[in-house]
Amino acid sequence: IFDTYGMTEASGGITTLPPEYFGRKVGSVGKAHITVEVKVVNDSDEPVPQGEIGEIIFRGNNLMKGYYKDPEATAEALKGGWMHTGDLGRLDDEGFLYIVDRKKDMIVTGGENVYPREVEDVLFSHPQIGEAAVIGVPDPKWGEAVVAAVVPKEGAIISEEEIIDYCHKRIAGFKCPKSVNFLESLPKNPAGKILKRELREKFRDLRTKPS
Repeated sequence: IFDTYGMTEASGGITTLPPEYFGRKVGSVGKAHITVEVKVVNDSDEPVPQGEIGEIIFRGNNLMKGYYKDPEATAEALKGGWMHTGDLGRLDDEGFLYIVDRKKDMIVTGGENVYPREVEDVLFSHPQIGEAAVIGVPDPKWGEAVVAAVVPKEGAIISEEEIIDYCHKRIAGFKCPKSVNFLESLPKNPAGKILKRELREKFRDLRTKPS
């Protein structure tokens, strides 16, 4: 079994983590394939310092030529000849890649970056939570507020206050949800991917609690 990272636009994948590294490189998707070059960059497409988070871009002989009959999308994705994945990640000192989140899902609250995946991992660890998704909604004080949508496990009884307190004990306060919304199910596409845009639309006018 190998862990790999790839996308439709890259035939054969981008990185691979062999099983002998599973214990030493927990959370990594491995190193770039021999014919692929990977960088982690800022919004100006400049490489970020080692270990810092930025957008993952790559190029190689497995990269697509473009999107069918969509030159604008092609130009946007292949700026400078590099495929801009829309994924946020970091590279360690040995060149192993770690994926953090989707760039479009990042929340900026009070000038701080919050990566929903980190908050969701905490929520998933709660024994009474079955599903969870974290989004940012407009907030007049913070710019965006961290909001959680939660599906409790069958028969579970859990409160908003309990979940927020659970998060505060495990991650920095600015990363914790300012409100928790209980749902019977999360909106998903046919492939089972959570549709966060629908959640953002549903809760965009939500009044968050003062922190």
